[in-house]
Amino acid sequence: MEGVLVTGTAHAVLDGECARCLEPISDEIEARFQELFVYVEHQTSHDEDDEVSRLEGDLVDLEPLLRDAVVLALPFQPLCEDDCPGLCTECGARLADDPDHSHEAPIDPRWAGLTALTQDQQDPEATE
Repeated sequence: MEGVLVTGTAHAVLDGECARCLEPISDEIEARFQELFVYVEHQTSHDEDDEVSRLEGDLVDLEPLLRDAVVLALPFQPLCEDDCPGLCTECGARLADDPDHSHEAPIDPRWAGLTALTQDQQDPEATE
């Protein structure tokens, strides 16, 4: 017996926002963990250099183990739906609320000077 083997499962409730549309989301995760806590008398000089979990008397500190397990189980980019379309890059409108949302095609900056000419032709009173 080198130490105490701790195996368990942690359940956590998550509150956050969707990475694409910024809507609030809530979810539950389950994180499994397993760690060997080594007795002080069974430690080697190699164990002191590595990140080896140690027993503190007869006590086991589970906080770092639980924190690491839950953080690793978190989604990298939480989404409200798997196919969330996100926000419009032009105006920031939520695309899930308005799937037909669109904008006029942007004008090529090389031709932008010509738009002033077409506006003058369409509005003859502006030139008078």
